[in-house]
Amino acid sequence: MIFRQLFERESSTYTYLVACAETRAAVLIDTVKTEVTKYLQLLQELDLKLVYVLDTHTHADHITGAGALRDATGCKTLLGQEAGSACVSQALHDGDQIPVGNLTLKAIYTPGHTDDSYCYLLEHRNQMCVFTGDTLLIRGTGRTDFQNGSAVDQYHSLFSKLLTLPDHTWVYPAHDYKGWQLSTIAEEKAYNPRLQVRDLDAYVELMDNLDLPNPTLMDIAVPANRACGK
Repeated sequence: MIFRQLFERESSTYTYLVACAETRAAVLIDTVKTEVTKYLQLLQELDLKLVYVLDTHTHADHITGAGALRDATGCKTLLGQEAGSACVSQALHDGDQIPVGNLTLKAIYTPGHTDDSYCYLLEHRNQMCVFTGDTLLIRGTGRTDFQNGSAVDQYHSLFSKLLTLPDHTWVYPAHDYKGWQLSTIAEEKAYNPRLQVRDLDAYVELMDNLDLPNPTLMDIAVPANRACGK
């Protein structure tokens, strides 16, 4: 497997490149439009063919590179069906399998941050990793106060889905603002302060009182991302 973790500074976004070493098929997860030239350069340098661009949800803090990458490479763009995006090549459903050469990503529907949030699970050589978008961050969780977010839904996505994965599963989020790059399910269960709540009601109370400002680009990014970044 070929793997790269890329970082866009303005929105503190991680983009992930996952590729099959045998077939050279590749997927990019959570791209940023301003970085498209760099992605194309990397794909060329590594002799990879981009087959899919995935977004974990309709982002509010940056514009996706999905449409530009599809125009440049002919790849397919994927987003959860709940997004209602008419421009995507294929709408994802919970449990969908996404083949990337000899690798397979599994789509897991994890609403809460937004109503169209998905995570992507990959298993390779007995190691599991999950790309968690904004649902599960390193020592945090995504806000739930816009884009049809729900603290109730996020609690169930976390405690009934993501945290039931094996403890050794690597966690790769869509953002980090403190320089963390990688965690595990075991670490997050033990040390993530937002996961130390006693029950659903306590989690809802916690999330309902964060009092965070809206992302600067929200009014631009959300409609643009529903149009694949156009």
